[in-house]
Formats: sequence, structure tokens, C-alpha cells
Amino acid sequence: MYHLLFGHLLRHLPAEAAHLMALYVLRFSVAVPGVSRMLRRLLAKPDAVLAVEALGMHFPSPIGLAAGFDKQAQAVDALAALGFGFIEVGTVTAFPQPGNRKPRVFHLARDRALVNRIGTSNDGASAAAARLRARQRCEPVVGVNIGKTTAVANAEALADYIVCAQYVADVANYVSVNVSSPNTPGLRDLQAVERLRPLIVGVRGALDRRAGRRIPLLVKISPDLRDEDIDELADLALDTGLDGIIAVNTTVSRGGLVSDSHSVKKIGAGGLSGRPLKRRSLEVLRRLRSRAGDQIVLISVGGVETAEDAWCRIRAGATLVQAYTGFVYGGPLWPQRITDGLALLVRQAGFAHVSEAIGVDAD
Repeated sequence: MYHLLFGHLLRHLPAEAAHLMALYVLRFSVAVPGVSRMLRRLLAKPDAVLAVEALGMHFPSPIGLAAGFDKQAQAVDALAALGFGFIEVGTVTAFPQPGNRKPRVFHLARDRALVNRIGTSNDGASAAAARLRARQRCEPVVGVNIGKTTAVANAEALADYIVCAQYVADVANYVSVNVSSPNTPGLRDLQAVERLRPLIVGVRGALDRRAGRRIPLLVKISPDLRDEDIDELADLALDTGLDGIIAVNTTVSRGGLVSDSHSVKKIGAGGLSGRPLKRRSLEVLRRLRSRAGDQIVLISVGGVETAEDAWCRIRAGATLVQAYTGFVYGGPLWPQRITDGLALLVRQAGFAHVSEAIGVDAD
């Protein structure tokens, strides 16, 4: 039914409007008495073989929803009811901002891809934190992705990130620092190790002081980095005690697309996500694993569409796996299909538990 709905309605709507409609339907559905409980019973049925202990927390499944889908932390409970093992909200910024001018999200259906240049449109970290604080449930794990306010110069980025981190410190199970979006001018410059080091140290200290406990801290990196830069980031993560790296964000590359080149050119700038990112995402994951081993948690995202994709990432060294575009094209039953398929693959490979398979193809 979802594929018919997408093919005949959603794909013909402006992509951002279709996204907002999907969020509204999810939120409205779980607001109906009994619906959330029914969905959890039907869809959120974790298989014990998929449970993962990571970042000091229990994940019922390694399959999570990447930042970007629920930017405002408005639909966490609804998304959890679909069967995600964890959810990352955001990107949120210290101050509210409208993002870039519309239209700013585009489907490339032939490539199973999206192009977006939203530019971290959000109500601000304080508003997102209030929504998370008002939740009735403490599950699943919820990470918060924080970014730089666009109007803030890079020279003042540290102070801006610290303000944002302080807002979410008491509601985030983990925090991820976004220094890799291609839609905020100059943001990717913060991935340079000499700029990223004080950022990690500063945010780490702010989180610990505000929360009174250690909150896992991760950094989300770009697929467009040179291999040498990826090696330096892995070394920096080990040196600063970073808890993990999320690899990868969207790409500015348009290589390998099958969509009409004129249409792609007409869309213009923005980050590309989905199937075309699959190969590079896996390459970055493997490079991080070869450099850092199992000393940090690696979360793989980019081009994850099937259970086989997720299984490949785990065997290559990912402790956890995220998706966004795969979920957009796959629909509300996508999390259940992926987790069911992944559990089957784990057992077929002779493993008693998915954690046993992490990095087996890299070791």
C-alpha cells in the first residue's frame, strides 16, 4: 500500500511537503488511544539475537533512524513504535533558524535518492529539548544531533555548540556533533583536526558539567573527505576519548546517478543521500575500522536499504547502523523488514548474537 501511495501521490508532491505529511500522519496515528500500543506489539518486536550493548546503553536492535528525518523531535514515540532500535533527532541549533529558501528537498526516485539543502531549519535546541523532556517513555535510545547556527561565524562556533549542548544535556542519551552538512556555509571546515579538537573537548566538558554524568559524544563526518583526513579524524577520536564516529553525512558529489542529468542539474546544490552513497559510505567505514579498530563505536549510515546492506556494515565494523532515505522510500514497515531480515542473516551465518559479527570481515 505504501509503495502505491508513494508512487501515485507522495512522489508527485513537493518532497518537503510529503515529508511533513508523513510526520503528521505518524504523530496523529499514535495520538489515537490504543494505536501506539498496537503498533508496538505488531512492529516493535525486538529479536534477542539483535540486542546490542554500546555507548554504555542497551539497544534492542542495531537499526536506527538517522538525524534529518525528525529534526524537531516531534515524532520520537511514533517512530519508536515502528521498530527502530534507536532514533537520532536534529540537527538542532542553539538558536531557531528558518533554513534555506524553498524548494529545498528533491526526490531522485530512479536513484532511490534525495537531494536536500534545508540548512538545519529548526525551532532551536531549547524547543526540541522540551519535547523530549515531555515524553512519557524512556525508550528507545534517543540521540541528539547538534549543529552550528548558520549566522554564527566559525570563529565563535565553539561557544555556539556549547550553548546547544547545554540545552540538550539532560534529555539526550547521546550527542552527535554535526560538522559535515554541506548546507551550512563553512561548516565542513570544522572537520579539520586543529579546529575539531577544541570543539570536541569543549562540548565534552559542557555536557559533563550540565548533566552531572558522562554522556556519549560522537562526531558525524562527511563522505567527501580525503582518505588521509579520515585517518586523522580516527586518530583524533582516539586521542580525545571520543565515544564514536557516525559515517557518513550527505555528499556533494553527483557521480554515478542514473537520473536525467538535466533534472539533476536543475535541482542544483544540496546534499545527496540514498543508494548512490552506498559504496563511499562502506569505504569510509572500513577505513575507520582499520585505523581505530574496535576502540570507538562506529555508526554506519548512507545507502542502507536492505537487511543485506545492514549486515555488510556490521561485518565491516559498524556497531550500529542508521538509515534515512531507505526509510523514506521503504515506508513504515521498513524497520520491521530490516530487523527481521537481519536476524535471519545473523542466524544463517552461525552467530548466536549480532555483536559477535561486528568487524569479522575487517579482522
